Amino acid sequence: MTTNISTYMYKKVNNCSLFLDFYSSNIKNSPVLVYIHGGALIFGSRKDIIPKQVELYNRAGYSVISLEYRLAPETKLEYIVEDVRDALEWIKEKGQVMLDIDPSRVAIVGSSAGAYLGLLSGTFEYRPNAIISFYGYGDILADWYERPSEHYCKMPLVTREEAYNIIGNEVIAQGDTERFIYYLYCRQKGIWTREVSGYHTLFQKEEIMKFCPINNIDSDYPPTLLIHGDKDTDVPYQQSVNMSKKLEEHGVYNKLITVKNEGHLFDNDMKKSTSIETFNQVLDFLRVNL
Repeated sequence: MTTNISTYMYKKVNNCSLFLDFYSSNIKNSPVLVYIHGGALIFGSRKDIIPKQVELYNRAGYSVISLEYRLAPETKLEYIVEDVRDALEWIKEKGQVMLDIDPSRVAIVGSSAGAYLGLLSGTFEYRPNAIISFYGYGDILADWYERPSEHYCKMPLVTREEAYNIIGNEVIAQGDTERFIYYLYCRQKGIWTREVSGYHTLFQKEEIMKFCPINNIDSDYPPTLLIHGDKDTDVPYQQSVNMSKKLEEHGVYNKLITVKNEGHLFDNDMKKSTSIETFNQVLDFLRVNL
């Protein structure tokens, strides 16, 4: 199957142009899946989307948009969220004319930090019709981000100098894997939330709370599919369990898929039986909710 790819600039800010890649299903007025990449909001690219997944979605009749956003810590969380909001507004306003998609049928698909942003989009004024979270999280004030990570502290310790030599002052929207060193430092020190948000987690909790999806759910929150491996050493499986419980409390339709004995990024291997079965359930969810 040949995938048509085109690139559009949806925003320019601080001399940083932000782009999205459009993978057409070649079906007029098709529903669209908006993919948000992971990378702890610190590294990664819109190009990180897995081609096999795009092909699967296109075959099922969905066009796909993979968007980029400014990265932390050079850009703080408030403005990263603003980028996602602006991208959705661009799709709403220009999607039908420029892309031949149906902007009234939009689902967010995110991985890890991208799933976090996707879950946060459920609290926007203009919300997607559905959200699919691959090993995402709803609470950035919880202990897992607020304390040194046992998993990451087993790795060679990163010094402050090593960490800050990786980042700079320039606003960027694509970051290579070298920036993982800075993320590792944040997890070893338990300071990710503080570094990414720019707020002190002890004295400015109210400011951070608005960026915690789990604390901002209402009855109009979109139907949500939560997918998480129960052996995830990066984002705790419990984050999806907690999000599911909170959605249920508000009467929001959701489904939690527990992927047994799998860890973070399990879906990178699309040949695995667990990935195949998971994506069958993803397509079932989309057929009902998009």
